Amino acid sequence: MNELEQEAYIFAAIFTLSNKLQVLGDRFDPNITIKQWLFLACVSKFSEPPTISEVANTIGYSRQNAKRMAAALSERGFVTVMRDRDDARAWRIDLAPSCRGYFEKRYQREIAFLEELFAGFDAEEILGFSKGLARLEQNISAMAAPEQE
Repeated sequence: MNELEQEAYIFAAIFTLSNKLQVLGDRFDPNITIKQWLFLACVSKFSEPPTISEVANTIGYSRQNAKRMAAALSERGFVTVMRDRDDARAWRIDLAPSCRGYFEKRYQREIAFLEELFAGFDAEEILGFSKGLARLEQNISAMAAPEQE
């Protein structure tokens, strides 16, 4: 394959793998979808409870989809959703204590899942793949920037 064919392959593979990963992830735990897991993982990375908009922007969801996801996770006791102290229009999301406990219980299964997913990759391949994805993410953000203004 020449470089253009490789780029086209990567582009198509991202979509195909995304669908397959979603199926695997949804099968991993019948109590939570992989998209809900991603939402919760994103919330957990903020030092303070993020706003719905901050989570939506980080993950690439619309604000409306993020709000629906937060509401569904709140109903199931994974998060609490509250108004921002300083801006009554903003809603903040915090992980419920039961959520943290839930994920602590499945932590070893998550590690085993990742190990199986990346079986056969050596450290150099993981590093190169990680750098390539980070660069792709930068390019996508730059391409999307004019739309966000």
